[in-house]
Amino acid sequence: MAASSSVGISLSFFLWALLISPSVSQQTCKSQTFSGDKTYPHCLDLPQLKAFLHYSYDEPNTTLAVVFSAPPSKPGGWIAWAINPQATGMAGAQTLVAYKDPSKGVAVVKTLNISSYSTIIPSKLAFDVWDMKAEEVSGDGGGTLRIFARIKVPSDLAAKGKVNQVWQVGPGVSPEGMIAKHDFDTANINSKGPLDLSGNNNGGGGGGEGDSRVKKRNIHGILNAVSWGILFPVGAIVARYMRIFESADPAWFYIHVSCQFSAYVIGVAGWAIGLKLGRESEGIRFASHGNIGIALFSLATIQMFAMLLRPKKDHKYRLYWNIYHHGVGYSIIILGIINVFKGLSILNPQDTYKTAYIAVIASLGGIALLFEAVTWVIVLKRKSNS
Repeated sequence: MAASSSVGISLSFFLWALLISPSVSQQTCKSQTFSGDKTYPHCLDLPQLKAFLHYSYDEPNTTLAVVFSAPPSKPGGWIAWAINPQATGMAGAQTLVAYKDPSKGVAVVKTLNISSYSTIIPSKLAFDVWDMKAEEVSGDGGGTLRIFARIKVPSDLAAKGKVNQVWQVGPGVSPEGMIAKHDFDTANINSKGPLDLSGNNNGGGGGGEGDSRVKKRNIHGILNAVSWGILFPVGAIVARYMRIFESADPAWFYIHVSCQFSAYVIGVAGWAIGLKLGRESEGIRFASHGNIGIALFSLATIQMFAMLLRPKKDHKYRLYWNIYHHGVGYSIIILGIINVFKGLSILNPQDTYKTAYIAVIASLGGIALLFEAVTWVIVLKRKSNS
């Protein structure tokens, strides 16, 4: 009973950690303030890299005033915000970069016209920019930099009412002022999206497309963690250890089937979302995670269809079917747990998520060990009596 209570608490904690929004405990753009008399009516909690954007747009003069803030990836690193007039990525971006100048001891801002990924040289932008300023936010432990600037939006972009924004953070700057290469994690690759100059950004997620992908990744992770990583192991524990008790027959079988079928349905839904994410994220591939996902779907599908071919207990082929069924089932459990951890390393969420899942798996493992000992005691006692 204590073991069951333990896994119940761990599972509840895990689901709570998955469902609660990380923004509850984090700063939001609406809580940020600036010195001086400048006001910015629009603000966005950008979906990647703990970044925020405040801005105002003077439509008659096509002038965009921005404040971009983010923590560098490492102390002494840099942050950047850009408008890309032609594309959605970094190549071609007209970029503002801020870092703390080690020789002066103050934050500075530079401009980069990134003509290609291999050419990152300080240069003038393709449009006018003025009132540039960078500052280090002392109220955040000195870990956040801010970029202030006013930008003359080109007429063709102003007519559309939207611009492609790109933002990034990096680990360091050379003494000559050359920025070091940033990471290429999922958050770095996806730090881009459209910016509606009127302020209509659907709640401030940095663009509907980016928001949609983030939500899909979270749903994909939750569904697969619950199915392959929790329900399948629970169903296996039920089948292995409840059947030893005569009073639990045939209830254990129906519980086992319910767990595994529910896990399969949820897992297939998560797998399908993963495939859609792969098609939408051109150039981003996580080969081992994806291959294991395909293997899980294939093995689980075979396992579901095999239930229709399940021989009766006294059939001569029942032994071989049991060997196959157990082998495939345990393979699914092992691969599922491995892939959940791979997914957590890709999403790189708060430590709470990984801690909660480890607690669930540890609880299930403890329950399995306890029941394994109980099962052997019961089996040996029955053999002794007979």
